[in-house]
Amino acid sequence: MANTFIVVSNATMPDSAGTPDAMYTVPSSTTTVVLGLILANVHTAQVTVSVKLVSDTSGGGRTAANGTTFLLKDAPIPVGGSLEILAGNKVVLQDSDVLQVDCSVADKVSATLSIMEIT
Repeated sequence: MANTFIVVSNATMPDSAGTPDAMYTVPSSTTTVVLGLILANVHTAQVTVSVKLVSDTSGGGRTAANGTTFLLKDAPIPVGGSLEILAGNKVVLQDSDVLQVDCSVADKVSATLSIMEIT
């Protein structure tokens, strides 16, 4: 198994407020460990951001499939500020899981994701 550290960035997102953009989708035959996510407000006013994990995989001895969950919901970021989520914590993503980011204003959050892919 190979471990590859990767940064995924998006200068401004989402394309439309209220419609989350996919920040990252786990490739097939890959497990991904999220190491951190930094969201920065690039707007001239406060914004709110949400981060979703969209998953229909299963595991851990469960027969039921996972569902969509919020890792962050409507968190405020002041003008010129940033928010680091998952600081010191890890989230494991499985094949086809999607990490989505939304903002209260279109194209006003800059996102940087640090991950490790295990293939």
